[in-house]
Amino acid sequence: MKTKLLIFSLFFWNLYNGVAQTATIKGIILDENNLPVEQVSIKSGTQGTISNTNGFYSLTININEDVLVEFTHLAFKKISSTFNLKNGEIFEFNPVMSTSLEQIAAVVVTSNRRKDIEGIITIKPETIRKIPGANAGVENLLMTLPGVSNNNELSTQYSVRGGNYDENLVYVNDIEVYRPFLIRSGQQEGLSFVNSNLVQNVDFSAGGFQAKYGDKLSSVLDITYKTPYQFEVNADLSLLGGSLSVENISKDSKFTSIIGLRYRDNSLLVDAKETETNVKPTFADAQAFLTYKFTDKFHLSFLGNASINKYNFEPQSRQTNFGTLADPIALLVFYEGQEKDEYQTYFGAFKGSYFANDDLTLKLIASTYHTTEEEYFDILAQYRLGEVNSNIGDENLGEVEFSEGVGSQLNHGRNDLDALITNIEHKGDLRIEDNHIEWSIKYTHEDIRDRLVEWETIDSAGFSIRPPKTVANEQPYTPFSGPLEPYQNIRATNSTQINRLQAYAQWSKRSTIGNSDVWYNAGGRIHSWSVSGDGISGSNQIVFSPRAQFTIKPNWEKDMLFRVATGLYYQPPFYRELRDASGTIQPDVKAQKSLHVVLGNDYSFKMWERPFKLTTELYYKGITDVNPYTLENVRIRYAANNNAEAYAYGLDMRLNGEFVPGTESWFSFGYLKNEENIDNRGYIARPTDQRLKFAALFQDYVPNVPNMKVYLNLVYNTGLPGGSPSYADPYDYQNRLPDYKRADLGLQFVVVDDKKQFDRGWRKPFKALSFGFEIYNMFDAQNSITNTWVRDVYSKRQYAIPNYLTPRVFNVKTSMRF
Repeated sequence: MKTKLLIFSLFFWNLYNGVAQTATIKGIILDENNLPVEQVSIKSGTQGTISNTNGFYSLTININEDVLVEFTHLAFKKISSTFNLKNGEIFEFNPVMSTSLEQIAAVVVTSNRRKDIEGIITIKPETIRKIPGANAGVENLLMTLPGVSNNNELSTQYSVRGGNYDENLVYVNDIEVYRPFLIRSGQQEGLSFVNSNLVQNVDFSAGGFQAKYGDKLSSVLDITYKTPYQFEVNADLSLLGGSLSVENISKDSKFTSIIGLRYRDNSLLVDAKETETNVKPTFADAQAFLTYKFTDKFHLSFLGNASINKYNFEPQSRQTNFGTLADPIALLVFYEGQEKDEYQTYFGAFKGSYFANDDLTLKLIASTYHTTEEEYFDILAQYRLGEVNSNIGDENLGEVEFSEGVGSQLNHGRNDLDALITNIEHKGDLRIEDNHIEWSIKYTHEDIRDRLVEWETIDSAGFSIRPPKTVANEQPYTPFSGPLEPYQNIRATNSTQINRLQAYAQWSKRSTIGNSDVWYNAGGRIHSWSVSGDGISGSNQIVFSPRAQFTIKPNWEKDMLFRVATGLYYQPPFYRELRDASGTIQPDVKAQKSLHVVLGNDYSFKMWERPFKLTTELYYKGITDVNPYTLENVRIRYAANNNAEAYAYGLDMRLNGEFVPGTESWFSFGYLKNEENIDNRGYIARPTDQRLKFAALFQDYVPNVPNMKVYLNLVYNTGLPGGSPSYADPYDYQNRLPDYKRADLGLQFVVVDDKKQFDRGWRKPFKALSFGFEIYNMFDAQNSITNTWVRDVYSKRQYAIPNYLTPRVFNVKTSMRF
C-alpha cells in the first residue's frame, strides 16, 4: 500500500472513493483471439450496461444475495454467471466469449472480421513492446508492413505507397496528433507521440480508407489508449533511456487513469556514427489519459502530453573512405562550431461521450496543440579529399597521403517557430438495424509564427563557389566583377493563420447476395479553408471527397474475402506545404488530389494445424495538382505550386500467422512504381520511389530454454532517388542511394509472466519480469541517408560521399510489471 501511495503522489492524482451499499463487477471482455469485444450487453435484473470499444465494462449489483449476470452479444455465445458480493466489494471478472457457429453466419461479424472488411491491419500491443529497433515503438513495427518504407532507423517518420512523411494521418483516441515542424534529420526527432506502454489497440490502413478518416493522401494510423481495470505499474530500462507507466481505477470504477513518463538519450546511437562528436540528444515526455464516468451514459476523458527535445551537437572530425580497392579515396573533415536545437510541445484534449442508447453515441472533442521550436547552428567544416594509403603493413595505412581537393563550408541557421493549433469537433454514431451511420463536423484554427534564417558559403581551393545558375563566370579569360554572395541564402519572417471547416458523413451496411455475405460503405468529406496573415490575402478554397468500399465473402469452402475501395482523396495544404524554397508563403496553393483504387484479397487457412492469413492488395493512385518537393534526410521542402502530376501503382503482400506455436510472425513484400511529371517535361522518379521492399518479423523461443524468447526484425529496401545535390535539376540527376539493409535481433529471458508466478521470494512482487539483449544492425550494413558532394580541384569532378547511418550497436534492457 505504501508503494501505491508513493506512486500516486509522484503523479499528482487522487483516487475517487465512494461509499455505497452496492458491489461492483468489472473487467475486460475478450474473444477467442484475445481481442476486446465491444457492445456486449451485460444485464442483471433491471440493471445493465455495455462494454466499450476496449472491451471494458463495470456493473453495479445488489449485495448479500445471489445475482445472475448475463453477457450477451449477437456474434457470440451467451455467458451466465452468479455472484454474491459484500458491500463495497469489487470483483474482477474477465470472460472470454466464444463464437457461436449457428449465430455468426446469420447475424453480425466479429471485431476481427470487421477490420478485414475495412482493409485495416491490426497489430497487437505486446508485439510492439517486444520487437527490437533503434527507435522501438509503433512506427518501428510499421516498417515491416508492405507498402511502408523508411530508410532511416533514427527517424519515426514513414512513407506509404509513394507518399511523403506529411501524407499520413495519426489518431489517438479519435484525436488527430501532429509532429514537430523544423526537424531536419532523424537523430533530432526523439520520441514518437505514441507511448507504446499506454496502447490498447493499433489499426493501420495503407490506402483506400473510409470517409471518417481525415484529408491526407496516403495512410491512417489509429491508436486507442488503454482504459485500466486494475492497478498496474510498467517499467522499462535500457542504455537508451527508460519509461514508466502507472494505471489505476477507483473503487467505484468511475475514474480511471493511465500516466506515462519517458526519457531517451540517443548518444549510444549517434556516438556510433563515423563523425566524432560531443553530442547530447535528450528527449523526455509525460502523457496522461484520464476518464471519469459520470453515469453509464456520459463519460468524460482527457488526453494530455508535454514533451521537450534537446539536441546539442558539436562535431569534431570525420573520415569517410570510399572509391574502389584499386583507387581508394577518403574525405577527411575537421569541424568547428555547434548546433543547439530545442523543441517543446504541449497537447491537451477533452472528449465527452454520450451513450444515448445502444444504437446512438454522440461525442464532443476539443483539443489544443502548441509547439515552440528553436534551431540554431554555426558549423564550419574544413575538408581534404585525397588518396588513401593502402599499403598493408605501412604505419600510415588508411591515412590520406595526397590531397586532390581542399575547401571549407560554413552553415548558419537561426530558425524559430511557434505554432498553436486548436480543434473542436462533434462526432455521431447511429445504428438502425443493419445500417451504420457516422458523421462529424470539425473546426480548426492554425496560428503559426515562423522566422527562417539560413545561409551557406562554400570555399574550394581558395575560391568562393557561387550559387548555381547565376551570372556566367568566364574567368580567367574575362574578369569577374560580380559581388560575393552566399551559396544558399534563405531569409523569411511569416505570421500565418489558417481556418478550416471539415465535415463527413458515411453509411455502412451488411447484407447478402445469394449465399455470400457482403458489406457496403459509402461516404464523403467536405473541407473548406482560408489562409491569412501579414501581407497575405489568399482566397477561400473548398474540396469534396467521395469514398466507397465493397467487400464480399463468398460461401466457399476456403475462407476468402475480396475488397474493392475507391475514392477521391484531397490533401489541403498545411503550413509547410504553403512555404516555398525561399521561405515565402504562397496562400493560393491548391489541395493535391489523388484517385485511389485498391483491390484486396484475404485468404485465411490453416497450416501445421495453426492459423495463417495471406493478404494481397493491388493499388493505383493517380495524383493531380501535385506540389513538388525535395527530400533531404527527413526535411521536406516544397515548391509551393501545383505544377506537376504523378502516379503510383504497386502490389503489397503479407503472410502472417503462427510459424511458431503461440506467437505471431509475418513476411512482407512490396513493389512500387512512383513517378511525377513537372511542367510537362516528362515522367521521372519521385523522391519516395521505393521500388522493392522485403521485410520479416519473426518471433521464436529457444527449444531447450523456453523462457528465452527471440525476436528478429528484417528490412530490405531498394535505394531511393536521393543521390544528387540538393540544388540539382532532378531531370539531370536520377541517381539512387544504395539499397537499405538492416537486421535487428532481440533476446529476452522471461523470469516472471502470466503463466509463471511466484508466491514468495524476491520475484513475488512482479507480475512480469524479463531481461533482454539487443543487437541493432546485426550485420553492420553501411546504409546511407544522403550524399555530401565535394569537388576535385584537379579533375573538376564532383564526388558523392555517403553520409552513413548507424553501424552495429549493442543494447541491454529490462522490463517489469507490478
